[in-house]
Amino acid sequence: MALRMLMQEFLQVPVVTRTYTAACVLTTAAVHLDIISPFQLYFNPTLIIKHYQVWRLITTFLFFGTLGFAFFFNMLFTVRYCRMLEEGSFRGRTADFFYMFLLGGSLIIVIGMFVNQLFLGHAFTTMLVYIWSRRNPYFRLNFFGLINFQAPYLPWVLLGFSLILGNSVIVDIVGVIVGHIYYFLEDVFPNQRGGFRLLATPKFIKYLFESPPADPNYNPLPEDRPGGFDWGNNGN
Repeated sequence: MALRMLMQEFLQVPVVTRTYTAACVLTTAAVHLDIISPFQLYFNPTLIIKHYQVWRLITTFLFFGTLGFAFFFNMLFTVRYCRMLEEGSFRGRTADFFYMFLLGGSLIIVIGMFVNQLFLGHAFTTMLVYIWSRRNPYFRLNFFGLINFQAPYLPWVLLGFSLILGNSVIVDIVGVIVGHIYYFLEDVFPNQRGGFRLLATPKFIKYLFESPPADPNYNPLPEDRPGGFDWGNNGN
């Protein structure tokens, strides 16, 4: 019963968030069970270019470390803000949300070639948090019951939290930079005088996620028409 309820709750999560979350959990579980090694997953431009290990372009975003506090903390923020974006400002725009994933991930990869970071999932999460926070500027948050602040300050609060824990903040900064680039090009620049939308989703991506329009000239089969099909009388 508990498993069924968990599965029902999981299936209620929007498709992009659900797929990304499942990929992260399965990747971490595979590492935990010694099915694969983190050395097969980390971002390495040399191995990608010279040895054609192109899967690293994806797996670098899927591994948040071994099971523990850091993993659950990162997944909590990833699922929460990814889902709120997909159900909020991207509601009914799955193709646009997926395209944002592609653009953000690609830009993080480009910047990742110049910073010494093996896994970029945290930067991706920070990007999602940044975009959500800028699109919900009046939303008030409480951080572990310690401080209250408005949403746009959330990325900086998380960066400060990383500093307190003694972690590198490079990935946080990368995520903020990429998030701001997307926010500016998608939300700010098009609304300026002379501005226009630069990040329009390609039609082939829209085709993958959106149902094609109904053909007004389509004549359905008898069994598909309203009222069904009377098999005993051969449709007459």
